[in-house]
Amino acid sequence: MGLVRYISTRVGMYIVVLFIGLTVLFIVPRLMPSDPIEGYLMRVQSQTNVTLSPEEVARIRASLQDLYGIGGSLTSQYFGFLKRVFITLDFGPSMNAYPRPVKEFVLIALPYTMGLLLTSTLISWVLGNLVGLLAGFFNNSKGATVLEVIGVVLYPIPYYILALLLIILFAYIWPVFPLVTTIRPGPLTLTKLGEIIRSSILPALTLILAGFGWNILGMKALAFSTKEEAFVTFARLKRVPSHVIMTKYVFRNAILPQITALALSIGGVFNGALITEMIFSYPGLGSLMRTAVANADYNMLYGTISLSIVAVATAALLIDLLYPLFDPRIRYR
Repeated sequence: MGLVRYISTRVGMYIVVLFIGLTVLFIVPRLMPSDPIEGYLMRVQSQTNVTLSPEEVARIRASLQDLYGIGGSLTSQYFGFLKRVFITLDFGPSMNAYPRPVKEFVLIALPYTMGLLLTSTLISWVLGNLVGLLAGFFNNSKGATVLEVIGVVLYPIPYYILALLLIILFAYIWPVFPLVTTIRPGPLTLTKLGEIIRSSILPALTLILAGFGWNILGMKALAFSTKEEAFVTFARLKRVPSHVIMTKYVFRNAILPQITALALSIGGVFNGALITEMIFSYPGLGSLMRTAVANADYNMLYGTISLSIVAVATAALLIDLLYPLFDPRIRYR
């Protein structure tokens, strides 16, 4: 019964978080001053040089409201939105690129965002925690001081400043990497894969360095605190080798809070997509979000941000369910 109660409580919280996040997502675009239908009609008339009569505008507006799920009462729109998220997984056509569906854009952009942000998050977490472990365990050495200084220097630098600095260094002064991401459309070939990897190195390096300092400082503080615990002192008195104490005593206990931070970071990889892809012109979900906001594209906003909300909530749920496997002090009760 303890296991069932533990899981049901976490799943219940997961559902509540999802509904709150999706409800806010549903409401916020409707508070925007721009009218998506009006913007669409203006673009059509400017591109075709045709002036629509008021009757034609009213007829087109009615059909578009049904097509984009913004017709009828707010209640019917809300339940239609939830149906799209949880049942059909279809957010309809993009208002800015009609009649192409939002799903098509998301499926194209998702691998770029996941490949870049997920990989850089994992690399930053692993390297930062290894360096932080060494800095915390050997805190009296000069090497540990140097490592801590690196973390202190990197941590407060805003991400966009770090990105601009690397662009100036490695795209202007030493043009090692491309300034703008240029990936030709078409099937995935070895040549195209090489272009993707080369275009991803600079934004990935920026993300790794941005998270590196935080992971160093966090793990350094945890390792230093853990190595002063009584069970570590007892291990030293028993003449347990230092490398064993560091890996099996200090690291295994200090890493637990960092696992929680990793789960939240992985769930929130989409949060860093917007700034990263704006700075480096990277063709991922962040670019879709920016375009959707600029053009009041409700369907594109719903498709991209819903994915982010579900990812963050799911990551938090998974770490809640799996955390007792890492920490034996926690039980399913």
